[in-house]
Amino acid sequence: MANEWEFRRHRRLRSSPAMRSLVRENHLKMDDFIYPLFIIEGENIKNEVPSMPGVFQISLDHVKAEMEELQSLGIKAVMLFGVPNEKDEQGSGAFVDNGIVQQATRLIKNEAPEMLVVADTCLCEYTSHGHCGVIHNHDVDNDESLKLLAQTAVSQAEAGADIIAPSNMMDGFVTVIRQALDEAGHQNIPIMSYAVKYASAFFGPFREAADSAPQFGDRKTYQMDPSNRREALRETETDIEEGADFLIVKPAMSFLDIVRDVRNNFNAPVVAYNVSGEYSMVKAAAQNGWVDERELVLEKLTAMKRAGADLIISYFAKDVAKWL
Repeated sequence: MANEWEFRRHRRLRSSPAMRSLVRENHLKMDDFIYPLFIIEGENIKNEVPSMPGVFQISLDHVKAEMEELQSLGIKAVMLFGVPNEKDEQGSGAFVDNGIVQQATRLIKNEAPEMLVVADTCLCEYTSHGHCGVIHNHDVDNDESLKLLAQTAVSQAEAGADIIAPSNMMDGFVTVIRQALDEAGHQNIPIMSYAVKYASAFFGPFREAADSAPQFGDRKTYQMDPSNRREALRETETDIEEGADFLIVKPAMSFLDIVRDVRNNFNAPVVAYNVSGEYSMVKAAAQNGWVDERELVLEKLTAMKRAGADLIISYFAKDVAKWL
C-alpha cells in the first residue's frame, strides 16, 4: 500500500550504530589532543587540585611515570605550566635556565623524546603580583613585558620545547617572540599563539592549579571582552601577520562561534582550549550523578571539532583515551 505522504526519510542514515558511524562527519582521535601538565618545584609531590578532580601538580620525580602513562594512552603532546617556589616582580623564574618548565622539558625530552612539548609562555605563574607582565603604576607595561616574554620563549626553546605557546595577550607578542627565536637560531620552532583569549570566568580552577591569580585588579585590560566577536578576527589577523603557526581560541565551549569564525577566515591549524572551568563543572556534576560524564564530554569535545578545531587542549584527554 502506497504511503499517503511524500517526504524525505533522513532517519534511514540513523538506523543502527554501524550506519551512524558510517556517515559520521566529525571524529575525535588521540592525535587531536594536548594534555596540560602542572610541574611544581620540590620532591615527591603529587597534589590533586581540589577544584579539578583527577588533575595533579607533580614534581619532577613523577614526570617519568607520567610520560609512561600518557604514552600508553596514546597521548602525544603535553602543554607545560610551571609552579615555582619563589616569585618576584619580574617573573624571572619563567626565563632562567634552571626554571621548573625548562627542567621538566629537558627531562621529558630525555625520557620520552617523541613526546611533543608545548611550553606555555607567560609570566603570571612566576610574578609576585600574578599578572602576565611587568607592572608600572598599577598597570601592565606592554612593551617592557615583551622583552621578558621573548627571553622566556628562547629559554624554553633552548631547553628543548617543540612549540612555544605565548598566552599573555600583550600587543606584539608574536612578532617579538618570532624575532627572538629566529635570532637565537630557532627558526624551525613554531608559535602556537593564544590568538583569541577572553577574560573569562571559566579560568578560576586553573588559577588554583597554577597558583597564578592576580593579587590586585583583573586581566581585562589585556584579555578580551567576552561580548566581542569581530575583535577576535582583528586579533587573529594580527597574529597571522606576525608569524603565528597555530591559533588558539580560549575558552572553547563558550566561544564556539569564534572557533568557527577563525576556521572560516584563516588557514592555520585552529586549537580549542577546553579550559579548567569547563572541566570542573562536568566533574562536579558527574560526581553528583547528575550527568553521564562520558557522553557529555564526548559531545562537547566533538562540538569543538564540528566548530572547526583541528586540535584540542583538554584536561579530559586521559579520560577520552580510555573511552575511545
